[in-house]
Amino acid sequence: MRGGPGMPALKKADDFRGTVRRILGLLRRDRLRLASVVGFGVLMVCGMLSIPTVLGRATDLVIEGAAAGGLDFGALARMLGLAVALALATFAITVSNGRTIAKLAQQMAFELRAEADRKISALPLRYFDSHSRGEVLSRVTNDIDNLTQTVGQVTQRVVQGLLFLVGVPIMMLTISPLLTLVVVLTLPLTLLATRMIGKRSQPRFAKQWATTGRLNGHVEEMITGHQLVTLFGRQAQGAETFERHNEELYDNTVRAQWVAGLLGPAMAFLGSVTYVLVAVVGGLQVAAAVLTFGQIQAFIQYTGQFSNPLNMLAAMFGQIQSAVASGERVFELLDAEEQSPDPRAADAALAAVDGRVAFEDVSFRYLEDEPLIEDLWLSAEPGQTVAIVGPTGAGKTTLVNLLMRFYDLDAGRITVDGVDVATVERERLRRRIGMVLQDTWLFDGTIAENIAYGRPEATREEVAAAAAAAHADHFIRTLPDGYDTVVGTEEGSLSAGERQLVTIARAFLIDPSILILDEATSSVDTRTEMLVQQGMIALRQGRTSFVIAHRLSTIRDADVIVVMEHGSVVEQGDHESLLVKGGAYARLYEAQFARPAVEEEEAVHP
Repeated sequence: MRGGPGMPALKKADDFRGTVRRILGLLRRDRLRLASVVGFGVLMVCGMLSIPTVLGRATDLVIEGAAAGGLDFGALARMLGLAVALALATFAITVSNGRTIAKLAQQMAFELRAEADRKISALPLRYFDSHSRGEVLSRVTNDIDNLTQTVGQVTQRVVQGLLFLVGVPIMMLTISPLLTLVVVLTLPLTLLATRMIGKRSQPRFAKQWATTGRLNGHVEEMITGHQLVTLFGRQAQGAETFERHNEELYDNTVRAQWVAGLLGPAMAFLGSVTYVLVAVVGGLQVAAAVLTFGQIQAFIQYTGQFSNPLNMLAAMFGQIQSAVASGERVFELLDAEEQSPDPRAADAALAAVDGRVAFEDVSFRYLEDEPLIEDLWLSAEPGQTVAIVGPTGAGKTTLVNLLMRFYDLDAGRITVDGVDVATVERERLRRRIGMVLQDTWLFDGTIAENIAYGRPEATREEVAAAAAAAHADHFIRTLPDGYDTVVGTEEGSLSAGERQLVTIARAFLIDPSILILDEATSSVDTRTEMLVQQGMIALRQGRTSFVIAHRLSTIRDADVIVVMEHGSVVEQGDHESLLVKGGAYARLYEAQFARPAVEEEEAVHP
């Protein structure tokens, strides 16, 4: 893939509320489970709010009995039994609610992963030009996991906390409006502390997860290109880059966690102040016989229950901020601009393709201020083999990418049999085109499954015939499991040349009308290349073929050789006529073949 723009600049996470609203919207999709969570939460909070009142009444029974000289053990036993029953019921509801929340969170994870998978399939190549594979992978795995795990842990506590913040003041008011006012007066200070710390910690968590994505991208590159890294002795530089990203991640994580961790001590301090005020004012009311000991005991318990949701928020504040930062990164992926939609009505004109291809006044650029292809005209007749040559960066691969509609044109049009490809469904167009790239790609599966990737319904005989046409059948049958040999995305049991032959057999099997070969024989030896070339000649019969090649010896028999420089076609013709012309093609040819002869002559006659 062509290297496009650099990695995007770090985006500050400044839409905390908007991201939270979207997360809540995801939860609302599963309305039944969400309603169950709220229902369980109401029952649980009602039970927990009743226990302090019951225990307070039990305390008053003990004090009243001591004062009267006789304790009503029956009434005390009923109160304590009721408290135990409420505690057991609350425990059972909590367990059931936990299971429901786990299903709710995992359902959200399931849907997010499915949406991310669909989104990746719909994104244009431009997106992957500016985002490394490791960065995208980090969003789909790490960020979704972080978000949904936190949702699972926080949902029950948030629902419970909100219900407590509503229910506890009501219970407090039934005991003492004055003490309730004392507790409520500390609430603005709590909210102010939460807001100030949250405002400073959220950008740091955004940096933490952005750095995580960059680190994962680097690790993915180092693992994928391990052989190349070792070959060129770049382990030290790779380790240095890893250390830089790792240190940046360490610093960002420590700063984020440290700032978020300030909320816990702040909440503990405010809670202690509240307890002191309640103890002093409550003690005075007990002394004045306004309240009983049981009532002040219940009120102090309610004060703790009122503080618990805030303390839980403080304890999980960093985790919540981290999850929101991950959510924002996931939503950025899901909101990325997709490739332009296909026409609604399928164009039947490509049901059978003759293979006449024309580039008409085509212009394209990866970056707005960097023109690549400008005003390009090129045509290929059915059955012709068109070789595209030129220096690196001339636009050769871009040309066939435009034909495949991997990118949309900035101007002009490309036609197949007179039909503008922009008016044809991408899938319909690509079913008529076979493409073999320089970089081989095999998925985890058998060799037969890899060859049949474009035609899963193909029989084993058809697969073997395609392999034979690509001169791969012989080496496949010498493997221990033959066509059932398992291969994968990483190099293993097959050599680079054998992997390339498998991808060529894959192109044979789909029987394309148009064939694109992008340095398809670069990984095979000379003898195998000759065999493949013979197979390609047979495959090209009656088909339009575009061959991108750096080794000019492989395209001498091409019907038309197109020479590109700086995104423009500078020469067209066959091999002999272009050599006679003495232009750009002749210079390329001389650079490949004449220079070694000169060097050899100089070595003999220094």
